[in-house]
Amino acid sequence: MSNKSPTSGFWNYVGECVRLLYWIYSKPFIFERWLRDIHPELKRIDNPFDKRAEFGTNPRLRRYAGQIWWLTAVIPMVAVLLVAPIYTLVSSESFKWFISFVFLVGWFIGRLLDRGGNKNRLVIFLVAVLTYFLTARFLSGVALGVALGVAAGVTAGVAVGAVGAVGVVAGVAAGMAVGAVGAVGAVGAVGVAVGLAGGVAAGVAVGVAVGVAAGVAAGVAAGAAAGVAVGVAVGVAFILCVLRVYLWLPELLWILTLFLLSRNGKRVNCLRYLPPRFDELIILPLPFMDVMIVEAYRNNPVAARETINYLITSTNQQKVAAQAISGIAVDILNRCQRLSDIVEIANQLAWIPSPPPKELGVVLPQFLEISQNVRASEEATSPFRKYELLNIPITALRQLGQSLALTKDARVAVSFGNTSQSWLTILETAQRTLNEQAQQSKEIRQVYIAGNSLDPETAKNRFKGRKDIFEEIESLALSEQPPVLLLYGGRRTGKTSALKYLPYRIGANIVPLLVDLQGAASATTLKGLAENLAQQIIEAARRLPRTVKLPYPDAKKLAEDPFPALQTWLAEIERSNSGKQFLLCLDEYERLGEVVEATSSRAPLNFIRNLVQHQRKWILLFSGSQELSELDDYWSDYLINTRALRMTYLQELEARDLIQQPVENFSDIYELTAVDEIIRLTRCQPYLVQLVCYEVVELLNRDIRKNRREADTAKATAQDVQEVIPVVLERGDQYFRELWKSLTDSDRSLLRRIIYGETPTQQDKGVIRKLTRKEILTPEGNAFQVPLVQKYIEQLLEEE
Repeated sequence: MSNKSPTSGFWNYVGECVRLLYWIYSKPFIFERWLRDIHPELKRIDNPFDKRAEFGTNPRLRRYAGQIWWLTAVIPMVAVLLVAPIYTLVSSESFKWFISFVFLVGWFIGRLLDRGGNKNRLVIFLVAVLTYFLTARFLSGVALGVALGVAAGVTAGVAVGAVGAVGVVAGVAAGMAVGAVGAVGAVGAVGVAVGLAGGVAAGVAVGVAVGVAAGVAAGVAAGAAAGVAVGVAVGVAFILCVLRVYLWLPELLWILTLFLLSRNGKRVNCLRYLPPRFDELIILPLPFMDVMIVEAYRNNPVAARETINYLITSTNQQKVAAQAISGIAVDILNRCQRLSDIVEIANQLAWIPSPPPKELGVVLPQFLEISQNVRASEEATSPFRKYELLNIPITALRQLGQSLALTKDARVAVSFGNTSQSWLTILETAQRTLNEQAQQSKEIRQVYIAGNSLDPETAKNRFKGRKDIFEEIESLALSEQPPVLLLYGGRRTGKTSALKYLPYRIGANIVPLLVDLQGAASATTLKGLAENLAQQIIEAARRLPRTVKLPYPDAKKLAEDPFPALQTWLAEIERSNSGKQFLLCLDEYERLGEVVEATSSRAPLNFIRNLVQHQRKWILLFSGSQELSELDDYWSDYLINTRALRMTYLQELEARDLIQQPVENFSDIYELTAVDEIIRLTRCQPYLVQLVCYEVVELLNRDIRKNRREADTAKATAQDVQEVIPVVLERGDQYFRELWKSLTDSDRSLLRRIIYGETPTQQDKGVIRKLTRKEILTPEGNAFQVPLVQKYIEQLLEEE
């Protein structure tokens, strides 16, 4: 049995009603969430009595309906009792209690009758209006006033019941208006009373923009009807209440007090008492909130981030939150003093939403990318490699500094300009130190890069050969009618690397723009694919050695009809860059087939055909591992007049250059027999050459660390090359396994027979031709082109 007394239950109920009133006025976000918890479809403008059929199964809904009813019925009376004495005291006029009493009686009757639901509400409303007109026709004097007051009260009470919790706001507004009119009764007082009441109601119910507009309209209307002075009074009163000045003034004093207290080292504690914690609808700006959050972040990031999250999700102070995020980001960036500080930036600012606030513009993402590149440098295995990888962020910082110097936003230039210069100094100092360490190191510099495509910014002159490919691309691109270019070859033959080096190997009148379709194909919609293509094209132009700034496409048109919007955008780029030929390089082009299947649309291919046929300044280059004959038949309708360029092995001289002089001033670490053995094992396949050389250097350095070799005289032998073969097969497993899986059963069967010593027959000629094109077998069909591939397959068969 419950021990709760009736008295305590009553006061609990009253306390809940007071809390509801507070939430309706100052905590609308919490109130909305609380209503959804009661009923998933319930909103604050809904009349809960419209859902009376669910009262039996939802006691919380029934309790809420009763509380809203009591608030709308009683609050106007309380408002009259509060407003009337104050207004009378200020105006020195007697209060007309009778007029207010008559209206409030009608109001209460209307609220009682309104509990009948929508049907009764309409009937009662019509009866009240009819009563109004009948009394106006047949009665006069006091009787007329009483009848009109009751009719008006009933009408208002019924109308308020239709809008749920917002009716509470209207109830308070009505009470204020009646109190003011009862106190004065003059036209001007009525105008001010209506302005105050309407302003309070509109400020909560319909929002600031609508409320202010309504205030202006009300002022104009009242000015026309009752004179300019009354009009101004109505408009000003309405707008001031919409802006909640009656709450803003004490909140301003409160934030000033908190700011002064925060000067005494209690910044974090003060965050719990910021005005938005108590009032979620602050309209006029309050100073110092973003400053206090930024300063608090230094001591307690968790508390500051929680405050920012609260401002974003539970108040209308998103602008303050954005200013605080911007201030925190600038502060953290400026406090970097060491390389390790820059490395941690990406982690420290990972919580900032993406895209970042407009106050940070496009600058913050660039700083985060620079931080990630510095981290990549720190994770390198040798001082020389760290030194090389720092070139990327150093170049990016120089470009960022130049763009900040030209920006029209002085605030952004000042905030981030000093930061970019400070970071640049830190990185250049670190790079000089790393260079000294690399020069003093007894170990051999690890300069070989196996696996990833070569980036000109870091790989420098490691990319060898392919001069014939570059010359042919340039010649075809500048021809009178350029064909579609197809750069094809086996996996890891250097196609992507060649495309990255292309801007450095051809004339300035051709602008190569590299797009990775492997990433773009992750899009599941045509809009997503088009946006990805546009973003990659813009980024590729920005990264060119001769930077080309491209405009962004129209986002609205891109969303409505993606590929026609892209065509328009490319035509605009063409017009604004006269004299340039744009070479659009689509790497991993086969992935477009995945998009066609995922979207059941050939719009991307139609876009390509349109580009080829109608935009002469745009030349297409496809890059992939498949020839056109290996693609689905529908591709032939789109890739007309295609010129194929094959990427195969390096020339032997090019491979020897890669082995012995991968970078400038590289030590002579190979005996001639070792170089010959690497050439034999790899057949000058560029990835395998890099991989074998990498492991040879690692072997030599292990011996140097163990004092088994002298650093100054250590040289790799053919025996060393043989020794690293098992490690090469292990590290290159993905490459070899992918090659094996790309073969058909008949291909694998023939390779097994050759390894087991069988001689191919006449029936194998077709398979031999196919495997020869794939650079696996020699044309005779009795030997592997690349001995390392043979060794891997032999190992694979032993494990079966």
